[in-house]
Amino acid sequence: MDWNTLEMTCKACTNCGLCEKRHHVVFGVGNPNADVMFVGEGPGEQEDLQGEPFVGAAGKLLDDMLSIIDLSRESNCYIANIVKCRPPHNRDPLETEQDACIGYLQNQIALVKPKILVCLGRISAMRLIREDYRITREHGQWVEKDGLWMTAIYHPSALLRDVTKRPETFDDLLSIREKIKKLGAQM
Repeated sequence: MDWNTLEMTCKACTNCGLCEKRHHVVFGVGNPNADVMFVGEGPGEQEDLQGEPFVGAAGKLLDDMLSIIDLSRESNCYIANIVKCRPPHNRDPLETEQDACIGYLQNQIALVKPKILVCLGRISAMRLIREDYRITREHGQWVEKDGLWMTAIYHPSALLRDVTKRPETFDDLLSIREKIKKLGAQM
């Protein structure tokens, strides 16, 4: 499936109840040929209203985090979510909702062909790395699956709520930068 077909199919999706109250499908943003891809759990209120992942305070923080490691959503990374529509009241997406959307994300990953995939938060890590992933113990650790290097860091929203996690996240970002250099990925 090509990008245009995938995006149009996703925007017409009615596979779960999240479609009933959405303003916009939040498909993804960034360079579709990037070597580094970031995946969050799902859109929040501002993302739903604007149709772009990671806007508002969490998006500003993510942009700041990316700039630390010479990445930017405008040029050299791609950002998507597990689910493409906002769960009510920003709750965690249900497993059935994740199941309804995971094919879109899998197609995005297949089209981007990243060398590195960074899970933003627990939900993404549990879905993409391992079902029993523990973000508090395992953030920043690397896993290789079928030639794709994966890690997880705290979600920017979690860092807004708990600033004591920021030093650990800074170390995780430096680890991502080192992995990018080691793999010869584009920065």
